[in-house]
Amino acid sequence: MTPGMTTPRETDLYPAVKSFLQGQGYEVKSEVGACDVMAVRGDEPPVIVELKTGFTLTLLHQGIDRQSLSDWVYLAVPRAKGKQGMRLLKGNIALCRRLGLGLITVRLRDGFLEVHCDPGPYVPRRAKPRLGRLLREFERRVGDPNTGGATRVGLVTAYRQDAILCAQHLASAGPCKGAVVAQATGVARATRMMAADHYGWFERVEKGIYALTPKGRTAVTSKQKG
Repeated sequence: MTPGMTTPRETDLYPAVKSFLQGQGYEVKSEVGACDVMAVRGDEPPVIVELKTGFTLTLLHQGIDRQSLSDWVYLAVPRAKGKQGMRLLKGNIALCRRLGLGLITVRLRDGFLEVHCDPGPYVPRRAKPRLGRLLREFERRVGDPNTGGATRVGLVTAYRQDAILCAQHLASAGPCKGAVVAQATGVARATRMMAADHYGWFERVEKGIYALTPKGRTAVTSKQKG
């Protein structure tokens, strides 16, 4: 970036991108037709790079449009800063891979360039453990107690539904052994749940025997009112 400049410009990215491509043996020219950067090496398909001062929807649209010209299309943006920036970068890399685009970042203070992914067909890796957890949650959950699009705060999960069943039994029967609660409610993990006390609803009053806390009684009352 030009000394004294605080707002990056697309042109600030160009020297590092050009130097990098030249180092790979490409002849590089800027602003060729609608392309910010075009690089050619022998008879190979051209490399096209679109420059932007931030990762935007417009940049994605440009990259997708350039794929009609070449399979080798990269997006180049300034390098992210801080934990939040790196988290966003990780998501942007995943998005570019899904779209078959390459992603380049440039550290403007010294021109350091990093290629985070190259263009190529997207082959998703199935997250089987995550899918398994989702399916188990789906099967355990009773009914559809939430509204799609709601925030995570206060969502009713299968775990919470089981905890409510345990709390309701204790509210009516008084302190009980975990095995008794499990048999009465059908919640096989009742003892583990009450021992873990994730919501602060349960307390152990004797070995293997659990009772409701004041917070637990409030939860049961609120559920009955709802």
